[in-house]
Amino acid sequence: MTTDPVSRFPVVELDDLPDDLRERVGAIAERSGFVPNIFRALGHRPAELRAFLDYHDALMERESPLSKAERELVIVATSGANHCTYCVVAHGAILRIRSKEPELADHVGINPYGAELDPRRRAVVDLALALALDSASLSEDDLDAARDAGLTDEEIWDVGAITALFAMSNRLAHLTALKPNAEFFGMGREARG
Repeated sequence: MTTDPVSRFPVVELDDLPDDLRERVGAIAERSGFVPNIFRALGHRPAELRAFLDYHDALMERESPLSKAERELVIVATSGANHCTYCVVAHGAILRIRSKEPELADHVGINPYGAELDPRRRAVVDLALALALDSASLSEDDLDAARDAGLTDEEIWDVGAITALFAMSNRLAHLTALKPNAEFFGMGREARG
């Protein structure tokens, strides 16, 4: 059986990463049960993988008034708008788990404008999309709409920084033709009783 390559560029296995990256990515693999392909793809350029992980962790793992589910919402909405299959699939799985809403990621990833969201999440998604799709047109009106929905300036910054990081990630995924791990597709879809 022939399988499609993970990337059109070289990939590395966990054991082939430098010690510090093997430890960091290994911890992720231990929690998830597999090595996400993004780390295998970026791993052939260790300095870039380190920088990506450092900025990712600074935004996604720190204490913030923006919940972890809201942060994932930004990624799924903007990655869908950027047509990034890898990031929609991977972060859609994380969003399903963090939000405990099995359908949310699909609605937001496919049509973020039509997704039924409460006013706060609508403001998060709308601000992220404004930045992702036409950042030069971002205005005080966009920021005021986010503030009117209850977002603080710190949360607005987080939405913008996450949007920017994943714009880069989306483009790297396109460049590499990165394939999502099969494991992501079923995560967080368990039937609720």
